[in-house]
Amino acid sequence: MLVNIHEAKTNLSRLLQKVKEGQEIIIAKAGRPVAKLIPYTEKPSKRVPGSAKDKITVSQDFNEALPDHILQEFE
Repeated sequence: MLVNIHEAKTNLSRLLQKVKEGQEIIIAKAGRPVAKLIPYTEKPSKRVPGSAKDKITVSQDFNEALPDHILQEFE
């Protein structure tokens, strides 16, 4: 949803309720986007080393050269 600065100042509580419901609000000045209101989220919890143990596998040929037909896709 795009709103101008005047509308954002006038209806801030209503806009914040929409953001709380998951909607993103773009605030514009003279029709040009200036800021985005998005829902606040807490920082993710700290990573725990080893928490993915036995959940990820690496194939034996991981370090082998890629086949020519795949290498061509990168050139």
